Amino acid sequence: MKSITIVIPNYNGMRYLEGCLNSLAWQSDRDFEIVMIDNASTDGSVGWVRRHYPDVRIRAYHRNTGFCRAVNAGISMSRGKYVLLLNNDVVCDPEMVSSLRSAMDSRPQAFSCCAKLLQMSDPSRIDDAGDFLSIFGWAMARGKGLGSALYTKEEKVFACCAAAAIYRRSMLDGIGWFDERHFAYLEDMDIGYRALRHGFENWYIPQAVVYHAGSATSGSRYNSFKARLSGRNNIWLIRKNMPAPQIVFNLPLLAAGFIVKWVYYSRKGLGRDYAEGLGQGLVLAGEFDPPAKGTPGIYLKLQLQLYRGFYEQLSGWVKHHDKG
Repeated sequence: MKSITIVIPNYNGMRYLEGCLNSLAWQSDRDFEIVMIDNASTDGSVGWVRRHYPDVRIRAYHRNTGFCRAVNAGISMSRGKYVLLLNNDVVCDPEMVSSLRSAMDSRPQAFSCCAKLLQMSDPSRIDDAGDFLSIFGWAMARGKGLGSALYTKEEKVFACCAAAAIYRRSMLDGIGWFDERHFAYLEDMDIGYRALRHGFENWYIPQAVVYHAGSATSGSRYNSFKARLSGRNNIWLIRKNMPAPQIVFNLPLLAAGFIVKWVYYSRKGLGRDYAEGLGQGLVLAGEFDPPAKGTPGIYLKLQLQLYRGFYEQLSGWVKHHDKG
């Protein structure tokens, strides 16, 4: 039995799958199996993978069930110690699996470890170096757009980007799998948040390098689908993981953050979609009981993490605009 199950959700990803699967064939560490969960693709990708990569286990749905349900289906099919999630639009460095496995093996408290994502269109630029949530409620991909020579240190992060991240199966079973009500977007932030509430750790591992195309499924970085889900899931993320007193304490900054985000989306012609998403999130939040897991000490640490998220965002902006 392989110790790692690599789960690849797929929706019409035909043009990316060859690069992704070939890069897995080149891995120095081959102690893994591959599971592809297809969300009703119409581009022939399922048949193509069956013909050219017969060792890949496939579960094909007849409708688009969303990223979270696809990932959970892959987790249910896993048989090893670790589950490694990969987007279909990535190409992995040959040491990626080895680096992530070593990081998990050496850190018994690690719930997840994530790779250093570089932009496939411009590998000199970072796509993601670990995710953070700021005090304004913004989820951010650290280092996005900055030079690839930055962020070379292994360190704890708030959450791991599920485009290329490894998870400990036993801890997944303990805290719960991906929340399918998210459908897509911020689901990786939510599960990382839950892991922190349980006292576990999430790590960024820069030696594990992955090249990421980005927005392969939704078709573009900004669209109405993403704007609505971003607003809805942002509210849902906070309501699920933050106790009421902490929400009240942070409410002025959270409200300011949502207003700024609405202005941001409005300038792209998506303000109405984002506002609709916020409304949907408030309805969903009203149906949820406050989180029970977490001691006052843990929530104090999480509050400090929210401040760190803002610092990381500000630091990234300064680096981006530094001309010196």
